[in-house]
Amino acid sequence: MRTNDPQVHFPMSRRAFLRRAAALSSAGLASRLDFINAIGTANAQAATDYKALVCVFMFGGNDGNNTVIPLDSAGYAQYAAARPAASGIQLAQASLLPIQPVNTGTPLGLHPALTQVQALFKQNKAAVLANVGTLLAPTSQAQYTAGQRPLSLYSHSDQQAQWQSSISSAAAGTGWGGRLADSVATYNAGTGFPVVTSLDGTVLFTTGTTSVPLTIPVTGSFALAGYNGTAAANARLAALQQLQGSDLANTFAAGANAIGRQALQLSATVNPILANTNSTIAPLFANLNTNTSKQLFQVAKLIEARAMTGAKRQIFFVQLGSFDTHNDQLNRQQNLFAELDPALKAFYDATVALGVGSQVTTFTLSDFGRTLQPASGGGSDHAWGSHHFIIGDAVKGGTLYGQYPQLVLAGPNDAEKEGRWIPTTAVDQYGATLARWFGVAPGQLQAVFPNLGKFAASDLGFLT
Repeated sequence: MRTNDPQVHFPMSRRAFLRRAAALSSAGLASRLDFINAIGTANAQAATDYKALVCVFMFGGNDGNNTVIPLDSAGYAQYAAARPAASGIQLAQASLLPIQPVNTGTPLGLHPALTQVQALFKQNKAAVLANVGTLLAPTSQAQYTAGQRPLSLYSHSDQQAQWQSSISSAAAGTGWGGRLADSVATYNAGTGFPVVTSLDGTVLFTTGTTSVPLTIPVTGSFALAGYNGTAAANARLAALQQLQGSDLANTFAAGANAIGRQALQLSATVNPILANTNSTIAPLFANLNTNTSKQLFQVAKLIEARAMTGAKRQIFFVQLGSFDTHNDQLNRQQNLFAELDPALKAFYDATVALGVGSQVTTFTLSDFGRTLQPASGGGSDHAWGSHHFIIGDAVKGGTLYGQYPQLVLAGPNDAEKEGRWIPTTAVDQYGATLARWFGVAPGQLQAVFPNLGKFAASDLGFLT
């Protein structure tokens, strides 16, 4: 099934529903009371063993074929044969930003808007992972034709869910970011501060079996509004706290109250962090005013305050959309990358300024790639495998990981005849490589990525 609906919908168990509904109810409470969830107590001791993963999800399905392009004569000729100038989605060879992976003899070209990513790649601070996607197991053309493929392969909602859960054989109630948070929860034990923080509400990626994500606003107040210290305000706050402490028999109400109590407990800690106008890394974001830059600035401020929160492991979810470029692709992708590129560089520079450049790794995800074959209206259709970026000082950068596909319609890497690349690397392997660097023991990886055993390598080698 193919759909243009960019929203995620997935079934879940009653227990998962109650747990997730409790988290969502906190967001509703935060909306009504003008504050967002915060968990735990501030810890003044600096976290010496600190690591953070920052997921940037490109909703809608980014076109990898116009993100990383062969720059050699033969490779570009294949690209241009499938995407002629008349298609309206060809990027001219001279417009591409050249990069030379240290492990290949073939030069590549990045989209012309990715100037900062190009610079990071050349500085060995960024890497490209080629042709990664959702897989049940390693898959050949014949196996694909015989029906070995993820559920609802070309559907936005299903593929968003599968990228976020790493489960492609059935609907999932937890995401691999949430399960990863479950596995490293002991690192934050004693602080009460959550491992996962989302800038996009409670999404599947952030939902664990026991972990509850912190959801923070892109802009605006994080504090409890209407409680200004007057006698009347204090009375209202006392009444609210009494209600929050009620021992309710209803599971949903009890869960909502528990989340609300956590939010009340630490709104006074998290709000000053986000509202801080004296952040040392503020100048790096001063000339940026996009949604993506604002999200990453919030993430940077929480990392800056790691000594206050006591968190030693943090996972962040940031989003940008929509990459569903069925038409006007050149202009739309240009604008989206023009927003993403400087925001990624400002955030990377912030991690270096904070002394955690080697302790923070940023990576991209998306629904799927797009067809090499153009669609009418200067766009492309839903496809499968695509290319992604990993950024940070712990990245073995300047390198192409995975296998770049042959850009030939109906060729050896094409699932059909439109340039839908069968992934040669699985989401499970991508995530497991990040998880091992994050501190998950090899024996625990299967709990985070249940399908990992189907693939030969659990570490793709792009992190030190």
